[in-house]
Amino acid sequence: MAHPPNPPARVPSARVPYEFARSWLLVSAHKPELFAKSSASPADAVIIDLEDAVAPEAKDRARSGVAQWLRDGALSAWVRINDATTKYWADDLVALRGLPGVEGIVLAKVEDAEQVDATAERMSAGVPIVALVESAVGIESALDIARCARTSRIAFGSGDFRRDTGMADDSVAMAYPRSRLTVVSRAAGLPPPIDGPTRVADQKTLLAQTADAAAVGMTGRLCLRIEQTAVVNAHLSPTSDDIEEAKETIRRCATIRDPSDVPRLAQARKVLELARVYGAV
Repeated sequence: MAHPPNPPARVPSARVPYEFARSWLLVSAHKPELFAKSSASPADAVIIDLEDAVAPEAKDRARSGVAQWLRDGALSAWVRINDATTKYWADDLVALRGLPGVEGIVLAKVEDAEQVDATAERMSAGVPIVALVESAVGIESALDIARCARTSRIAFGSGDFRRDTGMADDSVAMAYPRSRLTVVSRAAGLPPPIDGPTRVADQKTLLAQTADAAAVGMTGRLCLRIEQTAVVNAHLSPTSDDIEEAKETIRRCATIRDPSDVPRLAQARKVLELARVYGAV
């Protein structure tokens, strides 16, 4: 894997803190020609994928190439590593530990909290870990995974989950796993979860699935294409009407006159906080 002989200054892929990141763009580790373009995209976070996007015979080469990009300052991104049950997991962590360009780790196919702890022990202190839940076992263990002290956020590997369970790719079938991840994230004090990606290149489907995710409280989505990121950002952000309504609520409820003003005021403040994070106010 070639890399720039004189790498440019590192430009972090994250535009907002990961707790608030809406679009998480997956980029194959063996496609370095997409790294700069992805980092310059509207994505809130870029994830270099060492797992599903790389064939077994290509993993060593892809890993060493990505590590050099991260080490040399040519890249700053999250990295999706192979799951803890594979022989590649330990090698991924050895290669990535201590590299300045690693913004965080996305751990594939998490099925218990011990896998997150073991990953954290082998990484540099303070590196955030997103636990990617992708199976029936993972969904059933989701509360323990969310309560793990080193879990920073949970994401839904919807494609592998459907393959594991035989569930359909529709809003009714996906309502339960999506809702469960939202509930356990809230119970554990984590940010809301990140939904799985829309796999088809169809904006109508992207909009529908993003609306489904938002309806159950998810605030981020994995993206497979750069053009999906701006759409996801727009539809997981407060609208101008939301912002104006929140401002009016805060003005109206400056003095609490009714118990129902309290939750309204809290929601309005939350809307304005998000608007500030996303640069909308």
